[in-house]
Amino acid sequence: MIISTTPLLDIKGLNAGYGGVRVLHDVSLSVGQGEFVTVIGANTAGKSTLLRTISGLVEAQGSIRFDGQELVGRPSHLVPALGIAHVPEGRHVFPEMTVEENVMLGAYAVRSASDLATRRDRILTMFPRLRERLHQAAGTLSGGEQQMVAIGRALMLEPKLLLLDEPSHGLAPKIVDELHETFLAVSRTGTAILLIEQNTTLALSVASRGYVLEAGRIVLSGTSAELTGNDAVRSAYLGL
Repeated sequence: MIISTTPLLDIKGLNAGYGGVRVLHDVSLSVGQGEFVTVIGANTAGKSTLLRTISGLVEAQGSIRFDGQELVGRPSHLVPALGIAHVPEGRHVFPEMTVEENVMLGAYAVRSASDLATRRDRILTMFPRLRERLHQAAGTLSGGEQQMVAIGRALMLEPKLLLLDEPSHGLAPKIVDELHETFLAVSRTGTAILLIEQNTTLALSVASRGYVLEAGRIVLSGTSAELTGNDAVRSAYLGL
């Protein structure tokens, strides 16, 4: 696994929200090259807003630097081409399109690449169930299979940074374990991951470092081991 101390994603003094209501307050965090980082917190903490802001879907003030480029003010449709792939909560597959069509849509920002077939085959090897359902409408798949489609679509970009928003929500424990093993495998290739995960125990077991977000503010950060051993985290998020 390739990890660098140089931030790939460097957020400083970030404020963001909706309709004049601020959700994020002076948020600062970073993700290094190839690093696996998680953000934990309650449902209303602003975790999804954070990922949406990185992707340019929420207006913001402050600084979001990615690979040396400022993202604040950049149109959202230009963000993927920089190397950021976002898997939103709820999967959001195109239900009437086939599995293959959904997956290939992830390459729209790099559609001139000569290795698209290789990328597709790599994803189908990662998710063998999708190969079996390649020509099936995505809307007819199980929840876990739809999540595989959404993740595969994001990985078609071969991103430098993968944003994952509650990937285990509503899925069977076996599927959740399989997905997080996949995330670890992706991380080992050098892809940086920023994971939002309601299952705090699981998040801290796969990420190397984490942040605690409360009411839109970062209140704690540290290695996964440090956060797991923190009494406040254990009481509020780990049920210990």
